[in-house]
Amino acid sequence: MQDVPLSILEQFSQLKDPRVDRTKRHKLTDVIAIAICTVICGANGWTAVELFCKSKQS
Repeated sequence: MQDVPLSILEQFSQLKDPRVDRTKRHKLTDVIAIAICTVICGANGWTAVELFCKSKQS
């Protein structure tokens, strides 16, 4: 039987979140998924990730 590959979110689901609980506005897996997507789209830093997210917010 072949192993079924894990999704991107499953790959990172066991990652510990180092952020302070009171400052968390988004799930860590959401931040990772968005960061991966924006890098694929050409983002080259967190400022570009932020601009991409704001442009897609609606």
